[in-house]
Amino acid sequence: MQQVIFIILIGVVAYFATKGFLRIRRNILLGKDEIINDQKSIRLNNVLLIAFGQKKMFKRFIPAIFHFFIYAAFILTQIELIEIIIDGIIGTHRIFAPFLGGFYTFLLNFIEFLSLLAFIATVVFLSRRNLLRLPRFKSSDLNGWPRLDANLILLGEILLIVGIFCMNGADGLLQQLMPEHYHSTGKLVLSSQFAHTFFGGLSPDTLVGIERFGWWLHNLVVFGFICYLPYSKHLHIFLSFPNVYCSKLTPRGQMENMPEIMNEVKSMLGIGEASTSTDVPEFGANDVMSLSWKNVMDAYSCTECGRCSSVCPANLTGKKLSPRKIMMDVRDRADEIGNYLDKNKSKIVDFNDGKSLFNYISPEEIHACTTCNACVEACPVLINPLDIIFQLRRYEILTLSQGPTDWLPMFNALENTGAVWQMPVDRENWRQTI
Repeated sequence: MQQVIFIILIGVVAYFATKGFLRIRRNILLGKDEIINDQKSIRLNNVLLIAFGQKKMFKRFIPAIFHFFIYAAFILTQIELIEIIIDGIIGTHRIFAPFLGGFYTFLLNFIEFLSLLAFIATVVFLSRRNLLRLPRFKSSDLNGWPRLDANLILLGEILLIVGIFCMNGADGLLQQLMPEHYHSTGKLVLSSQFAHTFFGGLSPDTLVGIERFGWWLHNLVVFGFICYLPYSKHLHIFLSFPNVYCSKLTPRGQMENMPEIMNEVKSMLGIGEASTSTDVPEFGANDVMSLSWKNVMDAYSCTECGRCSSVCPANLTGKKLSPRKIMMDVRDRADEIGNYLDKNKSKIVDFNDGKSLFNYISPEEIHACTTCNACVEACPVLINPLDIIFQLRRYEILTLSQGPTDWLPMFNALENTGAVWQMPVDRENWRQTI
């Protein structure tokens, strides 16, 4: 009966997880096409060092160490999870134990040691968020679901660790009482101590119940996490790898030319032909569909750690801008569009709800940006909030002909004299007089 229930449960999880991840893929592809296939060796090196090796995390050493505990435990416990799933499907128990021998004992001891460190790290992170209330974790852009989401994942981590120690601890005692049914795993130092403290003297039937409780608890939390992941900021566990691979390799702050304007400038200088199109182009972006798919993937890869906002000079001086909020707003807008398409069974070409990213992101926010790239440099997974801010600014100024009144004299001067300063003559005549 356990096998049947387990197999059915795997099918249900596979269905909902596939549906959730396909929704994320569809939402990311709402963005415009962008071809990224250059300098593959550099990109793979970035994945190894930054995404897999957590290189940029260690710019803040203490939180990086605790994060590494959870990260390493997550990676290595997948080995034990594979065994648990195989056991659940075919009805075996500790199927790897007879084949791996002493290495199996070493592996489980190592996993338990990492799990203990992960438990300590989880308690530290819960304390940082809810007791110490560090400034970047009590910001208003985390109110509501984002703050709850972070706590739910941390509490789920604790349940996983409880499941592992209940399962391994009770199993160790059952190996002594019922060796014919329970394969020897060798001495597991931490779980054996845990078992003798909490389960010592219990009957075999009770120990079997505890072992099954730990086994099912571990599985249910894992399955719940898989289904929950497409709706959580912890989607970065998967997306950080392709996001780092596809990140820009150009120097920080280098802006991309706008072909329409570049061609017009070339024609004015006599090195190109002017456009004959009567259509007025749109510059920049005002919604998810006019950003690139990489911009949208940036938003879904955001860990909401707040490192970008904590180093943003505009944010630090009390201005409204928060790079983290920009990324969260883009993701929320993509979710809103995706939900609309699902609800109305419509295609993106037919979509028009009368909203845009400017319903989420105010002009005050994008005007406050100093384009210093501090947020880009701080991000541990190479997200680029500045690129999205650039696109929104371009749309506001070039397409809507709007912008801060303080900037208008500069624009007028550029248009009339070719310089940012207001001068009585054009820039070239001024240059020749000095």
